[in-house]
Amino acid sequence: MKRKIYAELLKWKSEDAGRTALLIDGARRVGKSYIVEEFAKKEYKNYIMIDFNRVSKEITNMFTDYLDNLDTFFLYLSSFYNVKLYERETLIIFDEVQVFPKARSAIKYLVADGRYDYIETGSLMSIKKNVQDIVIPSEEHHIKMYPLDFEEFLWALSNETLMDFIRICFKEKKPMGQALHRKAMDYFRQYMIVGGMPQAVKAYVDTHDFDRVDRVKRDIIELYRADIAKHARGYEMKVEQIFDDIPSQLQKHDKKFKLSSLKKEARFRDYEDALFWLQDAMIVNICYNSTAPNIGLRLNRDRLTLKCYMADTGLLISHAFDENGIASEEIYKKLLFDKLEVNKGMIVENIVAQMLTAGGHKLYFYARASRDDASSRMEIDFLIAKSKISSRHNISAIEVKSGKNYTLSSMKKFITKYREQLNIPYVLHTSDLMEKDGIFYLPLYMTPLL
Repeated sequence: MKRKIYAELLKWKSEDAGRTALLIDGARRVGKSYIVEEFAKKEYKNYIMIDFNRVSKEITNMFTDYLDNLDTFFLYLSSFYNVKLYERETLIIFDEVQVFPKARSAIKYLVADGRYDYIETGSLMSIKKNVQDIVIPSEEHHIKMYPLDFEEFLWALSNETLMDFIRICFKEKKPMGQALHRKAMDYFRQYMIVGGMPQAVKAYVDTHDFDRVDRVKRDIIELYRADIAKHARGYEMKVEQIFDDIPSQLQKHDKKFKLSSLKKEARFRDYEDALFWLQDAMIVNICYNSTAPNIGLRLNRDRLTLKCYMADTGLLISHAFDENGIASEEIYKKLLFDKLEVNKGMIVENIVAQMLTAGGHKLYFYARASRDDASSRMEIDFLIAKSKISSRHNISAIEVKSGKNYTLSSMKKFITKYREQLNIPYVLHTSDLMEKDGIFYLPLYMTPLL
């Protein structure tokens, strides 16, 4: 499948290969190994792919025995994989490098040697177990890989033109028009329920069978459960508790994650490592409350008040509707035709969080509770900062609406209270683009353009 990250690989090869190794971090089954091997086949004379999930002891021993003699190291590597190595024309891939941290540590010496290029792929790159005995090389260029975004999903369905028109309408602040808006929303609902995991998208493209798509997604969820049991040693029960509780927490009106639902009198410090594990595995996207909508949303972050979204909304649907071990085709059809009333809000808000994350945004929301002052009591779903900071008007407020009938009491209070800080107030909804009273109403499929 065509992926945008390929352009980043090309840029690294032309600008930084030979001076840095590229580290691609992403959730399991997001397509890291596939895209790197495709890149190696097309852009290099040849390549070696070392999968540390399956590698023999002979290879791992080389990183201990021969790192001070790289001529011998490469001779053994070439012989073992039966691949001739060409200086500056061979790519060596360390796949699932987190399984063998010594290989990651060796990057410093391999890059300095300069003969070949290196790409590492993996997940859980920051947890203590995977970095405790190594020096993290400064010669790494680190990028993250996410599930397919909306445009990549359109490409997979052989639509190369719709997103270009959406961009033009967004830039010129023009509505799409009834026919094209309906078409874009049809595609968007398909994306929302299938999700962006490559195997699920391929199953949908090949069969358009929602039962088969759901089985693929459920297999990925079970793989995540197995990873939790294997890699979250010491706090696997807490990680699994949080993971299992995500749908019910998002179903609540305010969607804030309440630890007390897991255990009475639970404290944040008891679950902090478990939350970080899920975030580092890129299974979830964490959204923090920023107590002041101003420059430096992170500086005003309240780490105790957060929302926990699934990193892929297709997986959320399979995770949420699992009463019979499979989300029925009937549920998928109701979502596709916009007939599902229950749970729709959590699904739509989750897909917005997913798209904002893929667009490079850190996730923040704004919530203020006040018993005494009704004008100060409000909640805004997301806050994003301008790319170019100025003295005023740096923060955009985003409200997400899944239905046709809604009120904007929080947004109007926010506009009044934070007029000096506010850049553009956005409402993301199911209707076409329009502007009214200084608020921009955008169709949900324009979220990636913010």
